[in-house]
Amino acid sequence: MGVSGSGKSTVAKGVAEALGFDFVEADEFHSKDNIAKMESGTPLTDEDRWPWLRALSTWMGEQAAAGRSTVITCSALRRSYRDVLREAPPSVDFLHLDGPAEVIRDRMSQRTGHFMPASLLESQIDTLEALDADESGLVLDLRHPAERIVAEAVAWLEADHARPASPTLPH
Repeated sequence: MGVSGSGKSTVAKGVAEALGFDFVEADEFHSKDNIAKMESGTPLTDEDRWPWLRALSTWMGEQAAAGRSTVITCSALRRSYRDVLREAPPSVDFLHLDGPAEVIRDRMSQRTGHFMPASLLESQIDTLEALDADESGLVLDLRHPAERIVAEAVAWLEADHARPASPTLPH
């Protein structure tokens, strides 16, 4: 989880590969209307997000029922969004990629081929709610190399990680 440009895709692919889990980009579940809104620089509303989040939860639940563990990339910016993601699967752990807005803004300015413009970063940062103590999650510093972040995430997921989320880094 984390704002756009935080490195979710890179880390998620690494974690899925290391653990042999199925991987999917949550962006693939967005409607064409949602993508068009974001491409135009218009932030999504909660009404835009609910069907997308429910589809992700349903997919994870279906995979779990088939005996497959999954890794998805999803901003999961608010507690209420994470609550929806937890509805269908038996359990969900969150890996929150967090760090300074300047670092994220720089990354976003260098990437190509993504529909999310850097102009929406501030709206995502404003929306972001840190993991609550009762949510299974780990906060990871996005300034570290991807290999280190993946290794930390895998180690945490493989360990007994039923503990509160780590404190959020300052933006």
